[in-house]
Amino acid sequence: MGRMDGKVVAITGAARGQGRAHALRLAEEGADVIVTDLAAPVDTVAYPASTPDDLAETVAGVEKLGRRAVSFVADVRDFDALNAGLAGAVAELGRLDVVVANAGILNAVKPSWELSGAEWQTMIDINLGGVWHTTKAAIPHLIDGGGGGAIILISSTAGLRGIPNIAHYNAAKHGVLGLQRTLANELTPHRIRVNSVHPTNVRTTMIENDSSARIYRPDLENPAFADTTDALARINMWPVPYLDVEDVANAVLFLASDEARYITGVALPVDLGMSQKYSGA
Repeated sequence: MGRMDGKVVAITGAARGQGRAHALRLAEEGADVIVTDLAAPVDTVAYPASTPDDLAETVAGVEKLGRRAVSFVADVRDFDALNAGLAGAVAELGRLDVVVANAGILNAVKPSWELSGAEWQTMIDINLGGVWHTTKAAIPHLIDGGGGGAIILISSTAGLRGIPNIAHYNAAKHGVLGLQRTLANELTPHRIRVNSVHPTNVRTTMIENDSSARIYRPDLENPAFADTTDALARINMWPVPYLDVEDVANAVLFLASDEARYITGVALPVDLGMSQKYSGA
């Protein structure tokens, strides 16, 4: 018997990376899943975008585990498309119990005053506005179900501390934490728990690319991801450069399951100690 038997979970940004890992881990424990992704390039983002084939691969992985999967393509910046897609998927699967607001990007890496308006706004619209859109679309379904539920917002250690040269990412991820705390209070009467997960670097396409490498090796003119391992390890309390996607998915599973039935309003670091590391005087 799985920890998510009989549950339906909706996950944004599920074409690959963390989103796919969440879908597969929850399906392993018995959940049917609704998965969505933009599956297309985003202006201002330099690393390769996910594709419809990636989203189809997530669906195939869930179905291989013997669970149902419904997918649709939507941009979390487009509330109407997200709302319609989710409503159709919930109607097909018959219920909604858990929501994982996972979709996010990393774009320009530079001092805050050098960011363009487009770089700032795209970040805020996806990493914060998209999370709000996800909850706005999902909450009525959770309330209508009458059985409570869980919402997990994927933030970052950048939602707990300041990190140079990604002010827009920091601002968005701190905003996700504020949204989580408000929703936890608003939704308690409906027995809907709301928590956030704050990973350190996770080995996905978002960090495993030459553009993101500049965050960790600003001393090099054109760093590659292979140049960042030592620098990434120094960020964390444990000398490990990054998490695997499964490490975050296991935390999401815990918060989604009945094992966390009395946990709400919590910011859970899964971060190799990064958020608490003493950096010296």
